[in-house]
Amino acid sequence: MPVIRPVPPRVSAPDLPDHLTPARAQRRADLLEASVECAGEIDLAHSSLEQCVLTGSADRVDLTGATLLDVRIEDLRAPVVSLRDSTIRRLSIERGRIGTLDLSTARIGELEIRGARIDYLSLGAARAEDVLIADTMLHTLDVPQATLTRVRFDGSRADEVDTRGLTAKDLDLRGLDALAYLDVLSLRGATLSSRQVELLATAFAAAAGIDVQD
Repeated sequence: MPVIRPVPPRVSAPDLPDHLTPARAQRRADLLEASVECAGEIDLAHSSLEQCVLTGSADRVDLTGATLLDVRIEDLRAPVVSLRDSTIRRLSIERGRIGTLDLSTARIGELEIRGARIDYLSLGAARAEDVLIADTMLHTLDVPQATLTRVRFDGSRADEVDTRGLTAKDLDLRGLDALAYLDVLSLRGATLSSRQVELLATAFAAAAGIDVQD
């Protein structure tokens, strides 16, 4: 039986216990079945979080180099959330307002972002599999040099998308209303609707060296 493309992401909800223990955030922490109320500067860089929930309002949340397994981030308000160089397995980001969400150079397996507002989402040089971004408003989406596999957008919007050097397989962009792509030739491997292709026709022509004049 032929495979229907694009293959949808295989995303499941984090496996969380009924009871979570309140915990204090600290660098290189080892947290299991914990809840973290974010406030001020949160430093969880190089920590291990398993079956945890983060929420609250913070000046910065630093999860650089952290390992996350079955984690939910909900209703978080923060100017910066850094997950740079992190290792992720089943992370859900629900609602909330984030200035910069930095997932650059991260290794991602199963990520869902739903109902959030994010000014700047970076997946630069990340390796991401099974990602769903739904009902989310983005200002800028950066995926330069990223490798994206089974990634889908539903009911989402972005002003600008940087796709330079992108490697994509089963990348479904039909649910992303984007005003501009910086490099349309790097969309090889992505799926667009016919309407999206019509809107990008001039950019495709310019990339192919065609001079379009009326």
